[in-house]
Amino acid sequence: MRLTHLNALRALEASLRHKSFTGAAEELGVTPAAVGQRVRSLEEYLGRPLLQRTRTGVIPSD
Repeated sequence: MRLTHLNALRALEASLRHKSFTGAAEELGVTPAAVGQRVRSLEEYLGRPLLQRTRTGVIPSD
């Protein structure tokens, strides 16, 4: 697994704990958009959605 995928896993894990990209971004020291891009890259790599994005945050996909 490449380093970019490890950073994406960190972004995913932080997003799930905080239930938002904003909280994850604050923890990781990046922007919410960067967190979203990292999660999206992991979803593309795995070929499936990992999070459901809502108006109030994120929740794990089935």
